[in-house]
Amino acid sequence: MTRTSLLLLPLLLGACSPIVQIGGNTPRPNAVYTLSAAPPTAVPAGTAPIDMARAVTVDTPSIPGALQTLRMPVSVSDTTIQYVKGAQWSEQPNRLFQRLLADTLVHAGIAVVDQRSSGQTGGRRLTGQLMAFGLDVRDGRQVKVRFDATLAGPDGVRQRRFEREAPVASADGADVALALNGAANLVAVDVAAWVKGA
Repeated sequence: MTRTSLLLLPLLLGACSPIVQIGGNTPRPNAVYTLSAAPPTAVPAGTAPIDMARAVTVDTPSIPGALQTLRMPVSVSDTTIQYVKGAQWSEQPNRLFQRLLADTLVHAGIAVVDQRSSGQTGGRRLTGQLMAFGLDVRDGRQVKVRFDATLAGPDGVRQRRFEREAPVASADGADVALALNGAANLVAVDVAAWVKGA
């Protein structure tokens, strides 16, 4: 093999490499985002004994494939999803939403039992599907949060859909995260009121 052939070999091998790489090639974001529960007007003191039959265990909601990522989805058509450039969550959105739900239930005066830390479960279990949690630009620019909730307990199983939308200033990660946090808090408050009345 000639010297020229040896010099051309790396170029030829490079040309055979895949055009698109799966994972590992996403640039690091400048910031990661999370959800935080709206400050309550009053937090229950927690001194009374917990009625375990009425207490709630909040499960991590299931999510569709488009949300099984740290990235923020953007619905650009009925069949096309893109992602907000350079923005990502600190954890998958269903885990963030689970904690937001639990915090909001506690703020509403509902006892929440964390199975992982206590080894026990409440008499009622809140689970469901987080079906929408992202930016939608198909008709304007707004964020959408949709949670199909299931509450199971001694009185049977109840199901209800909760949806909220909110306008967003821009498609920038910080603006999208802020709008999603607001919409998610509204959904969580709606869910807490439903659970409290059930």
